[in-house]
Amino acid sequence: MAGSTRKKKRPNSPSRGSRGGPQRAHVSRDPAHVEPARFGDWVSAARLRTLPLAVAPVIVGTGAALTERTEFHWVIALCCLVLAVSIQIGVNYANDYSDGIRGTDDHRVGPARLTASRKASPRAVLLVALAFFGIAAVAGLAIVIRTGHWWMLLVGAACLVAAWFYTGGKHPYGYAGLGELFVFVFFGLVATVGTTFVQAGSVPQEAWFGGVATGLLACAVLLANNLRDIDQDRLAGKRTLTVRIGKRATQIVFTVFVVGAFAIVAFLALFYPLAWIALLALIPGACAILIVWTYRAPRELVVALSLTSLTSLALAGLLCWAFVA
Repeated sequence: MAGSTRKKKRPNSPSRGSRGGPQRAHVSRDPAHVEPARFGDWVSAARLRTLPLAVAPVIVGTGAALTERTEFHWVIALCCLVLAVSIQIGVNYANDYSDGIRGTDDHRVGPARLTASRKASPRAVLLVALAFFGIAAVAGLAIVIRTGHWWMLLVGAACLVAAWFYTGGKHPYGYAGLGELFVFVFFGLVATVGTTFVQAGSVPQEAWFGGVATGLLACAVLLANNLRDIDQDRLAGKRTLTVRIGKRATQIVFTVFVVGAFAIVAFLALFYPLAWIALLALIPGACAILIVWTYRAPRELVVALSLTSLTSLALAGLLCWAFVA
């Protein structure tokens, strides 16, 4: 209207802040503006809460070796520890890389991954994973040279292959519901029995029972992790055991794994009375079971995962003490 008193708006006038200056333009959070990963991000990607799963078999295996001979081969034991921890960290970075390039971690509930968050390039994450696998290979070679058991190079190679193809390659077995089986074999039996053999030259029953116990707890940690990500994995086509059997069955299997590990401890206590003390490790384990059955938000399962991992370390330390006391 000609007589209107309304002022015409300036189409390109900048908005003013409280002090009269132009406001900063909104920056979208696209990959080009993501801040590069810092040291703390790389440490977080190593998933330190899972490292007790690598340490526990070495402790139990060393204790089992000392039931066969009194001499402590600390150099070999240290190499076993470096080997186990390096493979664990390498697996974590390899998973970060493989899941990230597949898009599996785009809607992750737990801590952000380097590749999926685009804080680090896939190539950089892959190189770090390969570096830790390389450290593990060097430690394994040192063990073989020291002991003279050259055939164990095949065992070491199998461990590295299993570590990579958990989520790597065209047909990763972790996407087919076989993750728990391989974790039980390699992070339970192979790690424990192998540690005992390279130190004692034989494998007593204590190593086998201890390997089963640590393997069950390692599988329980994986179940807690996959239960947390069950919805995201289902959408991404990652057919973990948890996705295949469902939430309720996973809760039952998790409980069986934790209780089963301590049933083995109770059996060993019949021959090593101090092993009864290892049942104290059931306290954090019971807390983890409670969380798995009562959680309301998936993020709560991160606590259950951590508690189960610490349970494995506590059980290993106390069981080793029972063996050598």
